[in-house]
Order: sequence, then C-alpha cells, then structure tokens
Amino acid sequence: MPFKNVKTPPPPIPRSQMLRLDLLPCFDAAARTLSFTLAAQELNLTQSAVSRQIQLLEESLGAALFERGHRSLTLTEAGEVMQRATRDALERLLDASARVRPGPRLRQVAMTCTQGFASLWLIPRLARFAANHPQVDVRISATMDIMDLERHRLDVAVRFVPSSVGRGQALFEETVQPLCAPALLRDKAAPLRQPADLAHHTLLTVEKPAGYALTSDWDPWFQVMGLQDMRMKNTMHFTQYADAVAAAVAGQGVVIGRLPLLQSLVNEKKLVAPFRSGAATRRGYYVEVADHAHGNADALDFANWLRVEAESA
Repeated sequence: MPFKNVKTPPPPIPRSQMLRLDLLPCFDAAARTLSFTLAAQELNLTQSAVSRQIQLLEESLGAALFERGHRSLTLTEAGEVMQRATRDALERLLDASARVRPGPRLRQVAMTCTQGFASLWLIPRLARFAANHPQVDVRISATMDIMDLERHRLDVAVRFVPSSVGRGQALFEETVQPLCAPALLRDKAAPLRQPADLAHHTLLTVEKPAGYALTSDWDPWFQVMGLQDMRMKNTMHFTQYADAVAAAVAGQGVVIGRLPLLQSLVNEKKLVAPFRSGAATRRGYYVEVADHAHGNADALDFANWLRVEAESA
C-alpha cells in the first residue's frame, strides 16, 4: 500500500523571536505621521499609550525605531526597514480580508503617491470622485518610496519624477517660486519687493536625505535668479513639505511654492507670490496604471478623473 505524501508542517517560531503583532498598527500610525500625538488621535488612544507601545516594540526588537528630538520625530534606519515591512504586511492582510470576507465584492482602487501630493492636491479634491463613485473605496499609500504596483497590489500610481523618465499620462509639470502669507507681504518693516529682500525673512525648507543640500528644494529658483549665495535671516526645517506649507500659511516664513500643487492655496489668497519669477524644475507628476488594473473599471475611472482634475486646475 503506497504511503501518502504528507506535507510536513513548518517548525514553530521560537517564542524569543516572536513579534508583538498587536503593536504594529500603533507603529504604522506613528511612522506615517511622525507624531505620537497624531497617531494617538488616529487610534483613539492617549499619547502616553502610543509612546509605551512603541517602547515595547523597540524593546522586543532590540533596536530604536525613532529618533526623538525636541518637537520632532524621525525614523531610524531600523525604523525605515520596519515601516516598509509593516506597510506591506498590513496591506496584504487588508487585501486578504477583503477577499475572504463574505458579502458583495469590494469595489476598491488602491493608489500610491507622495505625501505632499496626497495632502495638498489629492485629498482636497477627493470628495468629488467619491460623490460620483459612492460604492468605490479609495485606498491611498502616501510615501516617498517608489512602490511596485504588481507586488503591492496597487492599481494606480502618481509618480513625481524627472520629466525625462516619466511613464504614463502626464498630469502636470512643476514650477517653483517663493510663496508667503499675505500678512508677511504687507510687513513694512521687512518689505518683499525684490528677491534680495528674502535675506530679511525666514526660509522654510524640507529636510532631504544625506548628500543633499539643506536648501535643495530652493536651489532651482535660487540658480535661475542668480542667488546661489543667498543667506536668509534664519531657517526652519521640516520633515514633510505639507508642514512647511502650513507654516507659510501661518505667516512664519517664506516657502518655495511647488505649482500647481499649491495653486488652490494661491487662488484662495492663503498664499501669495511676492515676485512674478518662477523656475521650472523639469520634474512632473505622471499617472501610471498597473497591468492588472486594466480590467478594473473603477481604477480606470479614477486615473481618468485625475487627468480631468489636473486639466481643470
């Protein structure tokens, strides 16, 4: 009598190597927002509870996941590794749960884009798509990482890349110019009549990876204006572009305005351009649709809606 081919179960994971899976949603929220306070609000916990859960996770891993500064939070190298793995795991679990959950098929569009594009351009417009597609859930993975659409089961990507390598339909190319709050423009003690007047104001800039200049987001405009040696009164650094923009709206300094990303804030007179000179960065936003999504009518509708919104803007 032939023996049955019995599949040997995988060996159990040693208890000493087991990961506290219940701590991962808290880590994911803190890593995305770079704020224990915002993570606590998102998870309906106290800030101290979030801090304690992160501490427990770090102790179980034997590695620090965050660098805690004065009023700032950044991911360590280990934290960046864990964030990518955590996002991938949570998204796969979400996709799996949607597949096995009984009931009508979930109509969903999963897309990826940068944090700045999501918060400053996409989210303010997203209600218009939802109004015409009430049965479709849009899942947004906002990250600076270039995510593989097939591997992460993403339908649509909006890539911010050099125009020379852009794939798919172009939404818009980017130009930059200084922007500030109207109140700052009216400040008679430090007028902003010509670019050299920036020396009397606070520069708002976004921190870049190692190897980049601290003001690399300003460099294209400085070069066009011949102001490579410009030194402003002081500088405020932010980890997220949206935070630098919020500081500019609050009148705390001058931000390099990425247009048309910030065009709605200019239209609403929340930000104004003290000078009429802009500089092209030779970068742009491009819509890419995954191969597997060409059979998803909702994903194609979403990609087309992005193009229509960009044209109307």
